[in-house]
Amino acid sequence: MSETSATTETGEPASRPRKSSWKYIGPGIVVAATGVGAGDLVATLIAGSKFGYTLMWAAVIGCVVKISLAEAAGRWHLATGRTLFDGWRSIGAWTTVYFAIYVVVWGFIYGATAMSSSALPIVALFPDGPGLKFWAIVTGLIGLAFVWFNRYAVFEKVMTVLIGIMFVVVVYVAVRVVPDVGASFAGLVPVLPDGSLLYTLGLIGGVGGTITMAAYGYWVNAKGWSNSSWMKVMRLDNRVAYVTTGIFVVAMLIVGAELLHASQIALTSGDRGLIDLGKVLEDRFGAGTAKLFLVGFFATSFSSLIGVWHGVSLMFADFVERFRAPVDPGEEHAGPAVVARQQRSLPFRAYLLWLTFPPMTLLWLDEPFGLVIAYGVLGAFFMPFLALTLLWLLNSSRTPSQWRNGWVSNGMLALAGLLFIVLCVQQVRELPW
Repeated sequence: MSETSATTETGEPASRPRKSSWKYIGPGIVVAATGVGAGDLVATLIAGSKFGYTLMWAAVIGCVVKISLAEAAGRWHLATGRTLFDGWRSIGAWTTVYFAIYVVVWGFIYGATAMSSSALPIVALFPDGPGLKFWAIVTGLIGLAFVWFNRYAVFEKVMTVLIGIMFVVVVYVAVRVVPDVGASFAGLVPVLPDGSLLYTLGLIGGVGGTITMAAYGYWVNAKGWSNSSWMKVMRLDNRVAYVTTGIFVVAMLIVGAELLHASQIALTSGDRGLIDLGKVLEDRFGAGTAKLFLVGFFATSFSSLIGVWHGVSLMFADFVERFRAPVDPGEEHAGPAVVARQQRSLPFRAYLLWLTFPPMTLLWLDEPFGLVIAYGVLGAFFMPFLALTLLWLLNSSRTPSQWRNGWVSNGMLALAGLLFIVLCVQQVRELPW
């Protein structure tokens, strides 16, 4: 791939390596805000409530694993000038079949889940107002309109505001419960208490680990980073993303350990567990802290909603574009111009509509048994699929030799693949067969 034919918005030659400056940070903030959902925070809270600070080390390892995985996705886009789906398709037709089924089934159920999750804190804040279904539909329509009419630059700014709210609220609550600093440092020593294996695997693999990790490369391109001269910038951006995610996880573990563990308070699993926590906070610290927490809960859920509406729609648009016709070798495969075109494309907008309107029917119905099974199986396979295909692509001739995996990257991706295979098997076993 030539790196000398393009210039940046500042007029600098595209071939000159950029310094890893904080002023460029953006896509990492987006992926962090999207990847941490309400359900992830509840799972972390429950781990803290059951085992105190003992699993703090798992949160740190999870952060390192995610840094390696997202770095690999971003490196593929920048080193090759090709999108991730373009890489998947080069591996074989089976990747196209898997992704096509996955993105349709996953989007249908995730749409309802995201809208309900965003509505829950609004209903808790305004209990005398309209009900959950009304607010779920409103948040879905707002997300649709926002992504439909805005380009990446505005989207990134809004996501930055939302993650700022999330960060302040989660850290504030962790400080209010007065963490045991000694116990938290002791928790960095790897220990597996009885019955903690699944919670440990969930902490390492679950928080911030979704399809949005695959969307990271697309957001990197949308930012204007389109070749290997941006590699240092991307790596700094990615580290910021997952260090931020790590702070969320540690803060919620502290809340679980200090607020719930000692009192043996149990939370409802899933997003509703955060409503339970809001009530506990109100009893302990007053209504003001509880309402602030619910605002943070909304920022967490709604940032995931609009992040998926934007990022996965971009992936779907790229999927349709690659499926319709092979890419001309002389044509630009990836970059800001390609992303800008895809954001205006019919497939992008069609998938936005798919995420918004059909899932609304699930707000009135129990999720059909067959869909629950398909969603669970396809979703469980996605993270192993991502880790192992990146391992394949970044060790092959498809990647320029200077940007192929070293032993550290290979080790981390292999570890991620193994971890996600174990989690996949466990998730499939837990489905309501």
